[in-house]
Amino acid sequence: MAGFKTHITTSSVLGVAYGGAGALWLHSPSGEIPIATCVLGAGLCSVGGMLPDLDSDTGIPLRETVAFIAATVPLLMMDRLSQMGVSSEAMVAAGVVAYLIIRFGLLAILKKFTVHRGMFHSLPAALIAAEIGFLLCSGETMEQRYYKGGGLLLGFMSHLILDEIWSIDFSHARLKSSFGTATKLWGSSRLANVGVYIFVIMLGLIVWKDPGFVSSVETQLKQGKSVQHIAIEELKTLFR
Repeated sequence: MAGFKTHITTSSVLGVAYGGAGALWLHSPSGEIPIATCVLGAGLCSVGGMLPDLDSDTGIPLRETVAFIAATVPLLMMDRLSQMGVSSEAMVAAGVVAYLIIRFGLLAILKKFTVHRGMFHSLPAALIAAEIGFLLCSGETMEQRYYKGGGLLLGFMSHLILDEIWSIDFSHARLKSSFGTATKLWGSSRLANVGVYIFVIMLGLIVWKDPGFVSSVETQLKQGKSVQHIAIEELKTLFR
């Protein structure tokens, strides 16, 4: 399979191309896809190239990827929380909690429950990455958020495709045993398969409901309702 440096280099180059394409063809005087959005989309593409290696058992890929995600996610959350009317103190607290959960909790979970080339190396996992990217990122228009989620998806897919290319023995014109394990739709674990597809569907529902979610939460916060009450109400709305 391709090495960590190869993956991050490829996704970074693709990110530059993705950001450049956005700036050239999608940017407009009206600011539908601002230059700043193009730059962030490029960065997310670069990050996406690291994400499948979250199932690495040990070593640099897992450690570096988790550390980078732990630092990046709170930053992406800030504007989203601001749109919901969350106070600055609460945003800082949420950012710290998110960092600690990802940096230590997620790392421990990944080491215990994942196997390399498991469902993190799959097409539904790429879709999950795009959905999470869309939900974490803010934007004045839906197109801006789609663009950012697309950057994450592109980077993730570059990792999977590189792994498949590295599974071809060109010198002997044959396929290695690892061929097909990166761009699969399901793996050998039934529990992992079910869990991944449930996650895809759940996130898909949230993405579908998201346009009205922020305004609903903001309204309820202004009405003085508690976070617990809002969470329960939004979960009810999700499944209506």
